[in-house]
Amino acid sequence: MSDSAVPKAEPESELRRSITGRLLFFYVLGDVLGSGIYVLIGAVAGEVGGAFWAAFAVGVTVAAFTGLAYAELATKYPRAAGASLYVNKAFGSRALTFLTTVLYLSATFAAAGSLAAGFARYFGQIWSLPPALLIMIVFIILLAIVNYVGITESVVINMAMTIVEVTGLVIVLLIGAIYVGQGKADFTVLTNFSSGDNVVFAIIAGVALAFFAMTGFENAANVAEETIDPSRNFPRALIGGMAAAGVIYVLVSMSAALVVPVDTLASSDAALLEVIRAGILPISVSVMVLVFAIIAMVAITNTTLVQVVTQSRILYGMAREDVVPAAFAKVHPTRRSPVVALVFSAVVVIALLVAGDLLNRIGLQVDIVERLAAVTVVLLLVVYAGVIVACLKLRGSDETSDTFRAPTALLLVGLVGNVVLLYYVISTDPGSLIWCAGLVAVGFVLFVAELALGKRDRPAGVRRGEPIDGKKDH
Repeated sequence: MSDSAVPKAEPESELRRSITGRLLFFYVLGDVLGSGIYVLIGAVAGEVGGAFWAAFAVGVTVAAFTGLAYAELATKYPRAAGASLYVNKAFGSRALTFLTTVLYLSATFAAAGSLAAGFARYFGQIWSLPPALLIMIVFIILLAIVNYVGITESVVINMAMTIVEVTGLVIVLLIGAIYVGQGKADFTVLTNFSSGDNVVFAIIAGVALAFFAMTGFENAANVAEETIDPSRNFPRALIGGMAAAGVIYVLVSMSAALVVPVDTLASSDAALLEVIRAGILPISVSVMVLVFAIIAMVAITNTTLVQVVTQSRILYGMAREDVVPAAFAKVHPTRRSPVVALVFSAVVVIALLVAGDLLNRIGLQVDIVERLAAVTVVLLLVVYAGVIVACLKLRGSDETSDTFRAPTALLLVGLVGNVVLLYYVISTDPGSLIWCAGLVAVGFVLFVAELALGKRDRPAGVRRGEPIDGKKDH
């Protein structure tokens, strides 16, 4: 690969540049401000103590430094594909590019499983009749059906649910503000760490979980191709959106710690519901608990829907490039949805949930929410570290006067942060590696299947880059 500073000509985009800097900011904010805090805030509180807000602050900082690498690379290569494109540009290795893609795909599988389990927990706080596993399976199937109906419907639903999701966090902030205004808050709790733990290790333990809530900004790189003046708008929107989300996470964490004893948060399956149960608002507690549980389930559904969309599109794109069997490029003749990819993705996520349930039934206790969150974090930390290395390696290549250049020192701090978190998660939860290996193995099985089948599974006349039915995908 040439190190020349003269930028190479990129293929002209067929996508319309219509996303302004302000729209992109809210896109990033909504993406990062996902449902992780609804699902894992109690676990983070249990790891750190009353100062668990610090874990979210450190987590978003490490994520933001990684975001700087994405910002630089997106201004160089404003095209959909994200990490896989950047790794391919830096190293020119098909195997490494494929591995990056599979790691990210596997992370979306694990994230969807963790979120489905979190959904079942909130559901169980209100209605306790169906078994949790059944709730999770039905949840994943319904989201696959929504995506099957069409991507337009999925996006519209996603926008509506984002508003509901943010409303839930605003309610928590309002409760915290009222509690402080009543003079009841004990601010010393915000500096308390878990007894007997080294402060640094306590924060790292919390960040390892809190990082799950910071993921999602990778999706922003996929719309750089549709952003107006990406060199100017993309870095501002990406870092600004992540910073705003971080501030909200920290304030929500502080509100929860001030209103509810940390032990109560840590032991709850739905920690933010405990804030509602404190009865600070002048509304019936039972009514608010029901309303907030529904809000939390909507928030979790929102983020999981994004994961389901991403999974099917990655498989679809890989099939069009002859990396996995061509069946995954098959789209429904009228709905234009990648139906085979959707079904396969749902099966993989359900298999993860069933595996967790079976392990619990035979006595090998597994917290499926935390385990799959850890698996997601491990896989994404590897991808993020690879993006930072790719960013540093591509310095001096394909640059113009408009190219955003991230501070090298911050990139190195981000790289170290990713590696430290990766080491911590693996050393404290080595079982997560088995789950990671299983997910990555699924991707390699598909790759081997494509090598074995060759062109036999691709009908004559269907070329690389086309859907399997030969029609253009709009």
